[in-house]
Amino acid sequence: MTNPQDIRKVIQSEFHQYEEAFALSLKTENALLAQVLDYVHSKRGKQLRPILVILSAALCRGITDKSLQTAVALELMHTASLIHDDVVDNSPLRRGSEAVHAQWTNKIAVLVGDYLLTRVISILSDLRNICILNIVSQMGAALTSGELLQLHSGESMWISEKQYNLVIEQKTARLFAACSEAGAASTGATTRQMTAMRQYGLHLGMCFQLKDDILDYSDVEDIGKPTMNDIRDGKATLPLLISLQRANGEEANHIREIAEGLAAQSPHIDVFEAEQEIKSFVLRYDGIRYAHQEMEKHRKKALAALSIFPDNKYKEALVALLDYAITRMR
Repeated sequence: MTNPQDIRKVIQSEFHQYEEAFALSLKTENALLAQVLDYVHSKRGKQLRPILVILSAALCRGITDKSLQTAVALELMHTASLIHDDVVDNSPLRRGSEAVHAQWTNKIAVLVGDYLLTRVISILSDLRNICILNIVSQMGAALTSGELLQLHSGESMWISEKQYNLVIEQKTARLFAACSEAGAASTGATTRQMTAMRQYGLHLGMCFQLKDDILDYSDVEDIGKPTMNDIRDGKATLPLLISLQRANGEEANHIREIAEGLAAQSPHIDVFEAEQEIKSFVLRYDGIRYAHQEMEKHRKKALAALSIFPDNKYKEALVALLDYAITRMR
C-alpha cells in the first residue's frame, strides 16, 4: 500500500457506502446551492479524513453505520473550513481549480460553508452520541482558534517554534485526531482505545503538515501546487524559522527582509532570485533536515499509539497511511 487509493481497498465496500452517504448529504432543492455543492463535490481531494475515520472504526470494534455517518460529518466540516479559509486568505485556487469564492462570490462561499456546517449539526444530532459530538465540537473550536492565532501572528511572519507547532496542531493535526478518535467512538471503543487513536491521529496530522511545509521548498516539478507559497502568503514555516535561529544576525536580517519583500509583493524584489536565495539559505542551515527530524519524532509517537492494537490489515493500513504522509511528493 503506497497511496490513499491502495489503502482504501482495505475498506472498499464500506468506503463506497460512505461515498453514497456523502453525496446524499449534499442533496438540496435550492438550484444555486446545488450548483455550488456539485462543484465542491467534483473537486474533492484524497479523502484521507474519511479513510481515517473508517479505518479507525475497523481497528477498534468494527465499522458501523454510525462510523460512516461520522465520516460524512467530519468531511463536511473539513470542506466547510476550506471554503471559509479560502475567503479569509483570499486564495483564488483550491486543488488547482478556482476556489468557491473566486468561482462565485465571497458571500456565496461563506453561506455555502455555513450550510455545510448546519448539515454537520444535523448528522451529529441524528447519531445521538454525546462523545462524538464533544470530539467534533472541540475540534471545530481548535480549527477556529488556530486560524485566529495564525491571523494574529500574521502581523509578523516571525513566530517562535512553539507558536508554529501550536498553529499546525490546531489547524491541521486536531482534525486528524478528531477523525481517528471519533471513528473509534462510533464503535463504542474503550477509553484506552480512543486515547490511542486520538494520539495516532494527532501525530499523523503533524507529520502531514510538516511534510507540506517541506514540500514548499521542493525543486521537484509537478508537486501539485506552487512552491514557496507560504512565504508569499506571509507565513514562515519551520524550515525557515529554524534556519533563521541558526544564522548570524546580519544574514538572518537580510533573509527576513527578502521574505517580507516577497510577502508584500514589493516591486523591487526579483521573485525568482529571492525565492532561490531563501531556498539556498534554508538548505545551508539544515532547515529541511530539522523538519524531517521533527516529522520522524511524530511518526514514532504515532506508531507507539497503535502498538496497543493487535496486528491486522486495518492496523497495517493505518501504518501505510502514516508512511504515505511522510513520503508523498505532492
